[in-house]
Amino acid sequence: MYIEKIKSPADIKSLDITQLTIVADETRKAVLNRVSKHGGHVGPNLGFVEATVALHYVFNAPEDKFVFDVSHQCYPHKVLTGRASGFLGNVDDMNAISGYSSPAESPVYDNFEVGHTSTSVSLATGLQKARDIKGTKENIIAIIGDGSLSGGEAFEGLDEASELGTGIIIVVNDNEMSIAENHGGIYKNLRALRESNGQCEHNWFKAWGFDYYYEEEGNNLEKLIAIFKKVKDTTVPTVVHIHTEKGHGFQPAIDEKEQWHWGAPFNVEDGSRPEGEASESYDGLFSDWMLAEMKKDPTLIAVTAGTPTAAGFTKEKRDLAGKQHIDMGIAEEQAVAMISGMAKGGLHPVWTVYSTFIQRTYDQIAQDLCINSNPAVINVTWGGSGTMNDITHICLFDIPMLISIPNLLYLAPTTCEEYFSMMKWAIKQDKMPVAIRVPSNGVNHTNEVQQEEYSFSAQYKIAKHGSKVAIIAAGSFYQKGENVVRLLAEKGIDATLINPRYLSSVDATTLDALQKDHQLVVTLEDGCKDGGFGERIASYYGTTDMKVLVGGIKKDLYDRFDQHQLLSDNRLLDEQIVEDILTIVK
Repeated sequence: MYIEKIKSPADIKSLDITQLTIVADETRKAVLNRVSKHGGHVGPNLGFVEATVALHYVFNAPEDKFVFDVSHQCYPHKVLTGRASGFLGNVDDMNAISGYSSPAESPVYDNFEVGHTSTSVSLATGLQKARDIKGTKENIIAIIGDGSLSGGEAFEGLDEASELGTGIIIVVNDNEMSIAENHGGIYKNLRALRESNGQCEHNWFKAWGFDYYYEEEGNNLEKLIAIFKKVKDTTVPTVVHIHTEKGHGFQPAIDEKEQWHWGAPFNVEDGSRPEGEASESYDGLFSDWMLAEMKKDPTLIAVTAGTPTAAGFTKEKRDLAGKQHIDMGIAEEQAVAMISGMAKGGLHPVWTVYSTFIQRTYDQIAQDLCINSNPAVINVTWGGSGTMNDITHICLFDIPMLISIPNLLYLAPTTCEEYFSMMKWAIKQDKMPVAIRVPSNGVNHTNEVQQEEYSFSAQYKIAKHGSKVAIIAAGSFYQKGENVVRLLAEKGIDATLINPRYLSSVDATTLDALQKDHQLVVTLEDGCKDGGFGERIASYYGTTDMKVLVGGIKKDLYDRFDQHQLLSDNRLLDEQIVEDILTIVK
């Protein structure tokens, strides 16, 4: 086996095409070994194996700099840069290797921590400028998938690369897919380029001022080596457009490209996965509910930005929704501006977005949406400590981010029934934009009758009246609050339990009333406490005698953390919270 002996790309320089082909085959098997046992991005990595071998054969990393977009295609690169053990060894060895480009893991070969999309060309232009100023001669290579070209930063990066006018190579990995199908006008030109073997009259890249090369056989190692040799050491901005096959070499991933973009562990022989116990999920509940409501209301629009299954809109459900579902590709800024315009035009848009990706559009939420008071709805999913845990995908910052924006109501339901009552009201109201933080701790149900109307100012809900200690537990941490109250009762403290519901403002009436017979307020939120919901309550009580214990997660960049350990480190396990309360009030 070759790849076990490859410690750096220099080790493949002396190989002939037959040997390089074996390296590519072994690399693909190594990728499959990892994702079948560990899970991870399947289709994108399998489709970029030959291109990675060719790039490392022709160019001279680490002197030449590779910048990966999203990092969904960086596994083969890791195999060839001394990290094959993370693909060939046991699961513990695999856990040591990130699923994304990471200088913390390999400062020599990985130039940036990258997990969000459309950034590679912009990052590469910075390296391009640094090289030009220093007068060095290294190649700068940005690797971007066609799906990532729908993001606005990709346009900005291309614009600047052309403006700089010096040598940069942009490899466009065109597999005709994003996570799901591509959306956007640029894909008409990509299709025309593919159909004309790169010769069509209207060439989007040439219009930007790039030299342009096309390779139809993007999984043909010999042809890729030839085209990369042709552009090596270029002194002008250059695009190499290669047509690859997502999932190449693994038939299940070829047949079902969307399902195999990312996957949990599976049987590598046939692609089958163990059948887990069926359980409810908010994405499925939401999409089913939306489809039913769409039949009654043609103005109700489900909006996604490159991740339709975040809202439960699988291919089948997208087809059922028809024009009442819109996906604008990986373009969160466009999504926010568009839902603002749709709401202004009399539609009822609901944009569903993962917590980690809403960070990409702060300005549009503040400027295009909230200043204009257009009543669009933002459905924020996976917010909290129990979802994605890679450093690039932390879902802990949506609360501090969104509650800092004026004229945005951010609601935190605690149960399935409360979630849908808030969603119905948010869609019906016409006063202001509303964001709803979907619970991320599973689907919890209640028999309580839900209200149909909500106030535009905070009105907390007192679930249990007590004294001395009040627990204000928001959203996904409400059930934790229930546990804390129960444990306190066993210690002789009859605590008050409050479901705040509103994250974006405080309920002064309720907080004032607590001062009569309480000495401690404890806030619990599943997210970053710095600048969060609890700190607002602590600030409100600042000049009073009320003590406030703010429970949340310390602001930091955590990578591949264990949720239980993270909660323990932040004194957020139920027993720890009780211990801290007893220390304060005894």
